[in-house]
Amino acid sequence: MRVIYLGTPEFSVKPLENLYANADRLGIEIVAVVTNRDKPVGRKQILTPCPVKQKAIELNIPVLQYDKIRTEGVEDIRGLKPDLMITCAFGQILSQEIIDIPKHGIFNIHGSMLPEYRGASPIQQAILDGKKVTGITIMRTDIGIDTGDIIIAKEVAIPFDANSKDLFEIMSEVGAELIVKAIEELNDNTITFTKQGDNATYTKMIKKEDAFIDFSLDNETIVNKIRAFNPWPIAYCNYLGQPLKIYKADLSDGVGKAGEILSTDKRLEIACGKGSILLQEVQKSGGNRMRIKDFLCGFRLKKGEIIE
Repeated sequence: MRVIYLGTPEFSVKPLENLYANADRLGIEIVAVVTNRDKPVGRKQILTPCPVKQKAIELNIPVLQYDKIRTEGVEDIRGLKPDLMITCAFGQILSQEIIDIPKHGIFNIHGSMLPEYRGASPIQQAILDGKKVTGITIMRTDIGIDTGDIIIAKEVAIPFDANSKDLFEIMSEVGAELIVKAIEELNDNTITFTKQGDNATYTKMIKKEDAFIDFSLDNETIVNKIRAFNPWPIAYCNYLGQPLKIYKADLSDGVGKAGEILSTDKRLEIACGKGSILLQEVQKSGGNRMRIKDFLCGFRLKKGEIIE
């Protein structure tokens, strides 16, 4: 069975690795990996391949890259004569023309228990909402946004202090396991396709401005935002007109005006609309990421000041 794999970020790597490792047993050949074009990264804007491309090159799998697969890639995909296509955080919307190409359709690895959290940021949204459990769904792609039939799904517990990076790693492992199981079921003719329920919720594409912290909110909501937006775009507030990025914070029970600095004695505590937070890892503009005790040694904040 000829398979094309479409993915982009680190989340997509482990499923690709597991498919490659089990290719002979599954009777599949990964004939191509499709991903986005290389993008400039860092201050020097060095053109850098995405994680999936790097892994594909390592595995000696041909790579195709498009800005818009719907207009640039149709004939290439058709020419490869795939029996099955697999998508995992590919980042582009497929046209019906492409969906119709593979004989067995397109299987998508999605980071939620569908129909909850359709859309672009299901893993981050689960943390934002303070969920204790989320999951991975393998679904058959249709023209809607994550509306296709469910093939298999598995719940995943969210560790209480996990950020998005941590949860992405856990979920990627589960996705790698489930996509292999889905192909096993396809081979055995035991695969089932179940319509999604009507209780759908949706997530949006995350923007940098979404990461701004409003200290009038309760401390749990703020800590969840800090967790959800690590490793990107990183939650931040403003102090003396400069952004202060917050990578990690804990809950506390301090009382004060929203944004008020309650303590700078070996710890940095900031009051919220309800309760307070203790900052653990921060980064000021132009500086390095630091543990809070090191940060306070070289950057003095004053108790009673308001952080916006």
